[in-house]
Amino acid sequence: MEFSVTHQAIDLYSGDCAVVFVFKDQVQQNTDLQDLLTLNNFDSKVANTLVLSRVKSYKTSRLIVVGVGELPLSGKNYVKSMLSLASALETAKVINVMLPSIDVDGKDELWVQQITARVLQNASYQVDKHGIEKENNNTLASVSVYSALKDNTALNQGLAIANGMALTRELGDMPPNICTPSYLAETAQSLAKNYGLECEILDEDGMEGLGMNSLLSVGKGSSEPSKLISLSYKNAGDDQPIVLVGKGVTFDSGGISLKAGAGMDEMKYDMCGAASVLGTMRAVAEMELPINLTVVVPTVENMPAHNASKPGDVVKSMSGQTIEILNTDAEGRLILCDALTYCEKFNPSVVIDVATLTGAVIIALGKHHSGVMSNDQALADDLKEAGNTALDTVWQLPLDDEYDELLKSNFADMANIGGREAGTVTAACFLSRFTKDYRWAHLDIAGTAWDSGLKKGATGRPVPLLTQYVINQT
Repeated sequence: MEFSVTHQAIDLYSGDCAVVFVFKDQVQQNTDLQDLLTLNNFDSKVANTLVLSRVKSYKTSRLIVVGVGELPLSGKNYVKSMLSLASALETAKVINVMLPSIDVDGKDELWVQQITARVLQNASYQVDKHGIEKENNNTLASVSVYSALKDNTALNQGLAIANGMALTRELGDMPPNICTPSYLAETAQSLAKNYGLECEILDEDGMEGLGMNSLLSVGKGSSEPSKLISLSYKNAGDDQPIVLVGKGVTFDSGGISLKAGAGMDEMKYDMCGAASVLGTMRAVAEMELPINLTVVVPTVENMPAHNASKPGDVVKSMSGQTIEILNTDAEGRLILCDALTYCEKFNPSVVIDVATLTGAVIIALGKHHSGVMSNDQALADDLKEAGNTALDTVWQLPLDDEYDELLKSNFADMANIGGREAGTVTAACFLSRFTKDYRWAHLDIAGTAWDSGLKKGATGRPVPLLTQYVINQT
């Protein structure tokens, strides 16, 4: 799909379809259009649509009228309207379309254009059903947006973010017998080849040589070899890089602490942290932002077997700290802690880890906000600002010493769980013990990375948040 700005008036557009946004109680200057809206009893509430043909005074063959509700138009309601438009465009088999400019409360024209491209492109995503030839139901080829601006920068940014989300969703939706740690490594290598990135893949021997015994303990029961992936984009000289760390458990059975069978198929999504940082890397590389960015992906498969880690085992992490494994289903923090220690080699400006880490965050925040915890309030504030801009929001949870005390162990420096209470916070407290030497934030995306039920599938979050954060640092 191609996106471009145009200086042509909407009524002079001669392509396949044009869009008209209608506010509540707004009377259209074009009396022919107003008569048709009245005849069809069009309700201009948010996300209502109406397809009209051959409206006088418009050169295009079709008009899609989109209701946007009352003034002022909020960012959330604009996104709802664009999703409804995307559905109408697909149903009408539109090939090319023009959109007018529109004012969104508290947002500038660049924001509107970026969101427009992101939402329309992301709406075209289709799940790849393996073994079945994919049917491309999307005919939309080009989108023109009226603007006084001279270039397509914002539209291209939105397209790049959507492309990053698509990669994230594809990886998340893939069956776990295909998307293995080795597959994620191959994906990183492909990104490196396509975008001129630096890529390093550590195998189990390489990780063992670095003392990553915590990470390696998780994959012991699987026949799939564990990997540690690092991928670097360098476009800002010697500047310290932003480092994103993504949890890559390609399937989480719980190990010896076996999960219940119901819904276990969704544990293929336990690598959505990894998928989201790889998607963010793709978006940033496509935009060619003047920044240095590194992503680190510890990736394993967590399975029960005769040689799998057991509750009560003690392992020594790369940092030298020892961990008593009380629950093998709290495995994400065991792979992340060694990856966070590994990040020190990059001399990072900040480190942000992204993980489907705890079910507790879903109980706390539902499916709307990702949880954020940080050892640096300014960094947490920057992530909240980026999330609000991208409409990919986070909610900050505490990281107090009182919670950290719940990780005490009689047999090691710490336990890998802190009990039933405040599970999301104690998980972050665990990770914070490995991030003393740099500014760090933790995003728990267990509630936002995928949807369940009839709409089961990866969402592509938090690629918009992470990419907007990177944009804001340029």
